[in-house]
Amino acid sequence: MISQFVLSLLRIISAFTFVLHGLNLEFGIFGGLDQHGAAASPFTLVWVGGILEFWGGLLFGLGLFTRPVAFLLSGQMAVAYFTVHAPKGFWPILNGGELAVLYCFLFLYFCCAGGGSFSLDALIKAAARRRSSPPDRT
Repeated sequence: MISQFVLSLLRIISAFTFVLHGLNLEFGIFGGLDQHGAAASPFTLVWVGGILEFWGGLLFGLGLFTRPVAFLLSGQMAVAYFTVHAPKGFWPILNGGELAVLYCFLFLYFCCAGGGSFSLDALIKAAARRRSSPPDRT
């Protein structure tokens, strides 16, 4: 039970920080792209990344469609790493990509593990199980 709580806590905290990145890109909050409040230009790769980070982060934090969202976000972070950071050098600590690598593998883990017991996915699954089970006739 404690491991399910910690899994859900990790999901919620990582989603919160990920959503902050989306707010930064989409709305220029927390300094924006240029530390002066600039948001990403619409219909650019950065703009699409901001949408994924904000809305995907919200879904991930709620634990709704956790596995497919985590898969999508893991892929987004891999693309971010290889297009933005890897061209600057091999080592993530030197090319500024350690956060992208960490998020990539964190989301990949959640893609395999699911959102935990404290998620909307688990709530929906439990409700479906209750509906499909025969009524107790005792």
